Amino acid sequence: MQPLRLLLVDDHSLFREGLISLLSYQDDFTVVGEAEDAESALARARALEPDIVLMDIELPGEDGITATQRLKMEMPAVTVVMLTVHDDSQTLFEAIKAGAQGYLVKNVRSRELLEQLRGLARGEAAISRRLAARILEEIHGQTELFEPEEELTEREMEVLELVVARLSNAEIAERLVVSEHTVKNHMKSILSKLHLHNRRQAAAYGVARGWLPRPKGRG
Repeated sequence: MQPLRLLLVDDHSLFREGLISLLSYQDDFTVVGEAEDAESALARARALEPDIVLMDIELPGEDGITATQRLKMEMPAVTVVMLTVHDDSQTLFEAIKAGAQGYLVKNVRSRELLEQLRGLARGEAAISRRLAARILEEIHGQTELFEPEEELTEREMEVLELVVARLSNAEIAERLVVSEHTVKNHMKSILSKLHLHNRRQAAAYGVARGWLPRPKGRG
């Protein structure tokens, strides 16, 4: 299996150097490039076509979330993971809506960082465990995930992933080429199966489980 090709985007050279040092000891990763701002990140992504972009949120000039949105429009198959010192849910959901497949706080332990990155290769999302637990507690009043008594259908999973990305019922209907009434019925079923009360709780649960919209062109 070929190693995953990473592009690091952060305006702090010491942080980039630390990541490069960590990843250089891993056979399944290779750092193909670095960038310190949004414009150079986009240019290097076009030239290098990485598998994963580790993108700092706070960049000089254009922020990382806006850069992610632009990058995903040009290269939808690229996986973007946001790196941040912030662990608030609002910024996380903004990043997901922009197309990020992961959200990791910068003080994450090296072992967890590597585990999360390897999970991306299996089609999983990369969300800091501490942040996932805090979001659940903040929105749902508990810190541990529960298993639904009845599994969500494939279509319900698609709907929930788009709810996580903050799409409205009308936008989800357009994306899935179904009626808005059908989307509402799917939402009722999702909330019932997960024993949740509203979309916000459903979105929080989806984030904690790593159920984020998948990059186009990759399973």
